[in-house]
Amino acid sequence: MQIRYKVLAYLFSLSVIVYLDRVCISLVSGQIKKDLSISTEMWGWVLSAFALSYAIFELPTGIMGDRVGPRRILVRVVVWWSVFTALTGTAFHWIHLVIVRFLFGAGEAGAYPNTSIVVARWFPASETGMAQSYIWAAGRIGGALAPILVLSIAQAYHWRAAFWVLGVIGLVWAVFWWYWFRDFPHEKPGVSGQELTKIEAERHYNADGHHLDWRQVLRSRNVWALMLMFHFYMWGAYFFTGWLSTYLEEGRHFTVEQRKIFVTLPFFLGAIGCFVSGYASDWLSKRYGLKFGRRSLGMAGMGLSSLVILCAAMTTNNEHAAILLSIGMGFKDLTLPVAFAVCVDIGQHKSGTVSGAMNMFGQLGAVFLGVVFGYIVKMNGGDFNAPLYLISGLLFLGSLLWLVIDPTEKVG
Repeated sequence: MQIRYKVLAYLFSLSVIVYLDRVCISLVSGQIKKDLSISTEMWGWVLSAFALSYAIFELPTGIMGDRVGPRRILVRVVVWWSVFTALTGTAFHWIHLVIVRFLFGAGEAGAYPNTSIVVARWFPASETGMAQSYIWAAGRIGGALAPILVLSIAQAYHWRAAFWVLGVIGLVWAVFWWYWFRDFPHEKPGVSGQELTKIEAERHYNADGHHLDWRQVLRSRNVWALMLMFHFYMWGAYFFTGWLSTYLEEGRHFTVEQRKIFVTLPFFLGAIGCFVSGYASDWLSKRYGLKFGRRSLGMAGMGLSSLVILCAAMTTNNEHAAILLSIGMGFKDLTLPVAFAVCVDIGQHKSGTVSGAMNMFGQLGAVFLGVVFGYIVKMNGGDFNAPLYLISGLLFLGSLLWLVIDPTEKVG
């Protein structure tokens, strides 16, 4: 096996762990809310504490990765978030939980911008979409595995034990990454001359380029469209990672066993969407050009997701709604690998910075949804479907922004 595919295997496992840790809290939200006497509206602040710190630290950590290298930064990121994942299991009060989740988000910030740096340095341009598809599909696989692992541990022991187990898993990954990975292909023993030549011939980065003109970035309509698109995308994405389990439990009155199925299914379909998107985008880019290859998948994903989520909100049949939401996530995730592939396309040697900026602005959507969702439910007499209309509308607006995004327009 060529070394870059072993690198991708590490990134794949990292993304699985990210989503195991991220989805864990939503799966045991009912138990935590009961034990700590937290209302639905106040629970939104717990979710938004993570999203806010994640947004604040996303860009700085991406910039650090560009400057220092993803080997050291990813070790810092994973160790930090793993410690605070474990500490989530020690929470005894709402305020304690908010503080721990804020610090958890600060630690996890920068994980995906730094994986984009690895992709830019280790993969030829023709494999960008493919590499991103594996990274993001892995996250969805982590989300699909989470209900099986987390709910089983919580039922057998306690919800606190689930966080302790996941914290240890992350620390183990960080040790292996530190000893095995190197920032550039030429620094890693075992990389053949043939593989190095292929990577260098289509490389995204300029080894001598370290300066990014922020004035040029801030004047770029392309970058602003990318950031705003991802902001709308994250309103939809955070529903699935933050609120779906609560929606099914309190809004659709599903049992624990039903929730295991219908929290798993969206992430399973999301993984398929990520794989399809990455490979299809690379193929379409080769055949019809980079602009069409990226735009078509990005626009179709968010547009179709908007329509299906709207249908889910309107149906009175609980199982039909859960199935439609699952399909909606599958469509939505056609957009995800393409969005980060565009960051590599236009960011090149500053892929971490550009993807950090996009994800930072996107995570503000998660911040707003985390808080707003609970209050919309309360304002509508406990109707958990009401926020889905807003999410559907924003995903549709995001799909239109792909008409402006141009992956051939470089920055910096």
